[in-house]
Amino acid sequence: MKTFYLDNEYEYDFDLYGLVSSGKDYTMAWWLNKLFEMRLTRQKDLCFTLPGREQLLISNYEFVTDHSVIRLLRNKALGTNTLRKPYLLPDMKEYDYVLQITGSMPKRYTQGLLNTLLLIPLVEYVKQFDPLSLKFKENLIF
Repeated sequence: MKTFYLDNEYEYDFDLYGLVSSGKDYTMAWWLNKLFEMRLTRQKDLCFTLPGREQLLISNYEFVTDHSVIRLLRNKALGTNTLRKPYLLPDMKEYDYVLQITGSMPKRYTQGLLNTLLLIPLVEYVKQFDPLSLKFKENLIF
């Protein structure tokens, strides 16, 4: 019997930032709304069903315009979890939040964005990531 494999390539055409912060997700969304004059709103939590019927719930904030989509995702799962890896992106487990920006943002604004994110009193550290370098990058496709 022949075996066929589906070879499907996704496009990871978004900018990705990891934020270290001890603040609550709604407070982080409020600060981002204030600094960038946008309206991140709470969406339905993302639910990933893992092998063994365990579920990973991730808080999800989103702002959509004609040209871009901005998402603020909590990296660690909500609630008390018995999962071995309760993270959206286990290879970024040191980061509390993931900021995903899809759409038009010129590369020259990247450093300005990093500096502005550091103006938030709750943010201790920010780093930009290349999505292609992450092992669990498929978790960001939804």
